[in-house]
Amino acid sequence: MTTYDEQPTLRPARPGDAAEVARIWQSAWRDAHLGHVSDELVAMRTPESFAARAAARVPDTAVAEAGGALAGFVTAVGDEVEQLFVAAEHRGTGVAALLLAEGERRVAARGYGRAWLAVVTGNARARRFYARQGWADEGPLDYRAEGRDGPVTVDCHRYAKPVTGGATPGA
Repeated sequence: MTTYDEQPTLRPARPGDAAEVARIWQSAWRDAHLGHVSDELVAMRTPESFAARAAARVPDTAVAEAGGALAGFVTAVGDEVEQLFVAAEHRGTGVAALLLAEGERRVAARGYGRAWLAVVTGNARARRFYARQGWADEGPLDYRAEGRDGPVTVDCHRYAKPVTGGATPGA
């Protein structure tokens, strides 16, 4: 783990961030999902698929910067914290908790009182993290992930948390 003197900062994603978000997303997704999702889904998660999805989600995404680089991102759509990934060199530095709080804030700012997210059942590290952050495991969920020819079912657990608050400066 690398130590950074500079505290991570949050900001809305910009179109120019999409390529780096896609790189972080693909790398961290593979770390968290390989061995826990179907070969069909793995085959669909190409660099091009991450690039297209990252570019399309810019309006719903916030990024964390640390040490002069993008450290991770969070995407919130409706009441779902849809994606949260941190670059390997920034894991264990508090970036994930900062991003998760931003996802919660975004859901609350849209008027929802409860946020939810899906975690691949076999991703024990993420499941422990969400539990430490006050999220409740509501049990198994057949999550329908985007696929080339329609949704692909992924064995997940649904986590939920009450959220409150509203807009904050710089968000």
